[in-house]
Amino acid sequence: MEFKKFKAATVQTSPVFLNVEKTVDKAISFIKEASKNGAQLIAFPEVFIAGYPYWNWIMTPIQGSKWYEQLYKNSVTVDDNNIKRLFQAAKDNNIHIVIGINERGTSYGEIYNTNLIIDNTGILIGKHRKLVPTWAEKLTWSSGDGSSLKVYDTKIGPIGTLACGENTNTLARFTLLTQGELIHIANYISLPVAPPDYDMAEAIKIRACAHSFEGKLFTIVSCSTISQEIKDALRADVPNVDEILTRKNSAFSGFIGPNGAVIGTPLIDDEGIIYADIDLEKCIQPKQMHDILGHYNRFDIFDLRVNTAPTKNITFIDNHEDFNKK
Repeated sequence: MEFKKFKAATVQTSPVFLNVEKTVDKAISFIKEASKNGAQLIAFPEVFIAGYPYWNWIMTPIQGSKWYEQLYKNSVTVDDNNIKRLFQAAKDNNIHIVIGINERGTSYGEIYNTNLIIDNTGILIGKHRKLVPTWAEKLTWSSGDGSSLKVYDTKIGPIGTLACGENTNTLARFTLLTQGELIHIANYISLPVAPPDYDMAEAIKIRACAHSFEGKLFTIVSCSTISQEIKDALRADVPNVDEILTRKNSAFSGFIGPNGAVIGTPLIDDEGIIYADIDLEKCIQPKQMHDILGHYNRFDIFDLRVNTAPTKNITFIDNHEDFNKK
């Protein structure tokens, strides 16, 4: 059995706010840089294309309604030409990509917080829709379903992903672990509007360390930042936006090993791209003590069932007799 070794990259930066084409341009520039530096995997923040609905937190729902419309217009489907550019960039640079998008649904009231998993040949091998939008996010995003709780086999190893707060969901994380996940991508947004005693950077790190320690795997964290462009765009509706959306320790990006420890120096608040060497063989030894997928569990006691059926909004049933066949 071969255990893969590879270099991974993670990005901490802001999108070009509500501009799909320019945000994809920015992503491709990071992809090229990471590939040039030998990375075979790059992680991008939650809903990087093309922005997070901060208005849900700092405006009334009525004020934020016009911003929802703008976000919908700048949401994408996986068939959009700009997303196809990402597929081509993955192929051209021989790199795997996990990136967050605002995915447009079939109804005008339907946007999903979605992570795309693209392999190094430019094939979209999977997408995960955030299961439960967090708190004020419910004003914007629809809920995903169990059909996207999957782990994907790739050239560099089995990859799974969850977005932001759902990395707190123990059952969702366990569902990925049971499918052989060894590389977990956890992507986030900077959230300075959290309660005053909430250290967002520390909370992100704790969740990542917990998943890696429990599952004995590598977690790669990518978090967005809030650019001055984003704050300036919202200023007309929220004059004190700089004060509200500026706080230290609001973003954390980095790598966690199978022992639950941070690898190298993470990015906290600062923008940039960082790298780590991943050796999946290091996932073996820690499981001798705690293998919650095997010897360190009691499946005769615990029984987790996961509904992986896609959600349907209607089922058509035709019970009419075909009189033409009489």
